[in-house]
Amino acid sequence: MNHLWMWGWAVLALIFMIAELFTAGFFLICFGIGAAAAAVMALLGFDPLWQGLVFLVVSGGALLLIRPLARSLNESSPNAVGSDRVLDKEAIVLAEINPAIGAGMVRVDAEEWRAVSADGRAIAKGTIVKIQRIEGTRLVVVPTDETYLAKEDQ
Repeated sequence: MNHLWMWGWAVLALIFMIAELFTAGFFLICFGIGAAAAAVMALLGFDPLWQGLVFLVVSGGALLLIRPLARSLNESSPNAVGSDRVLDKEAIVLAEINPAIGAGMVRVDAEEWRAVSADGRAIAKGTIVKIQRIEGTRLVVVPTDETYLAKEDQ
């Protein structure tokens, strides 16, 4: 009779673990671990009452241990992908940002991007700027030190 219980717990563990693949949060895996522990208890010949108790205790313990880990993984800052990865970073102006002629180039990390100034004024080559947003294929930037190259100075 214990072999029947063992296979029942093993199938239940498998169902929980497969279901976890389709959910988020590491919730069902805890019950899969509990069912696997109960299957081991059945294999060792323990009474079904003890198997059920082990299932509850191990599942509860797994929830207490795994949920804080899952929460910290889910609450960490999202990984920026695509062009969003450069938002709020600093860049250096490689070619003067001049709204009058639509020119400007900055380097962020190892990448070069076309850029425009947020307030429509020119920004000199070599100025450190912060990226505010992206409009199309251009970065919208502001100088970090408020040093501008005024259009009259050109």
